[in-house]
Amino acid sequence: MTAGGRARSNVARMSARPTALVTGASRGVGAAVARVLAPTHDLLLGGRDAEALGKLCAELPGARPWPVELTAVTEADVAGIDRLDVLVHSAGVVTLGRIEETPAEVWRRTMEVNVVAVAELTRLLLPALRAARGQVVAINSGSGLHANPTWGSYAASKFALRAFADVLRQEEPALRVTTVYPGRIDTDMQRGVRAQENGAYEPERYLTPESVARAVLAAVTASPDAHLTDITLRPAVRPVA
Repeated sequence: MTAGGRARSNVARMSARPTALVTGASRGVGAAVARVLAPTHDLLLGGRDAEALGKLCAELPGARPWPVELTAVTEADVAGIDRLDVLVHSAGVVTLGRIEETPAEVWRRTMEVNVVAVAELTRLLLPALRAARGQVVAINSGSGLHANPTWGSYAASKFALRAFADVLRQEEPALRVTTVYPGRIDTDMQRGVRAQENGAYEPERYLTPESVARAVLAAVTASPDAHLTDITLRPAVRPVA
């Protein structure tokens, strides 16, 4: 049996607690989200790095790895997930460059990971989400609200992700759909971004992954009469010592 098959077979053996599936869970924001949901949810942790997922699951009782290539998910990968209370989309990629320097393959890859994979996984899991009257959380970006030079392909994907969430919210009124728009976050992805920008890495000026995760937790644990549709986070200005 494959690792994905073992993860699927484990779904039926989880407890009566609500279940959350978190993509991009091997590191950064996804891992932080997994940690804040672990006390109250059983977890399926999605990503390509099976070893990292295994290590995180080892520290979180009730967590199972779901190693998968998100751009190639099929019905077989979600077989056995009959009820899903929370789906958190945290995986993403970013490649900076002026439009004149950005080839088609960058646009395609960025859209495939940041939008198409999100839409397809959500589509496949809609029956399970409907069964639980569940919640979808999309980790977006400030680039989903404002586009800046050299951020063209990434911003376009995040604007599209914003539109996807807005449409899903209207088409599936029984679900809660939340978009989180964080500013810069202290993650490996941000290190890559700053390298592309030829800029210094200044973690003290960024959000922590845990801060973003707590925003997700606020949306997930909101009272039944409340629907947090959009959450915007920006790094706080910290006093100079």
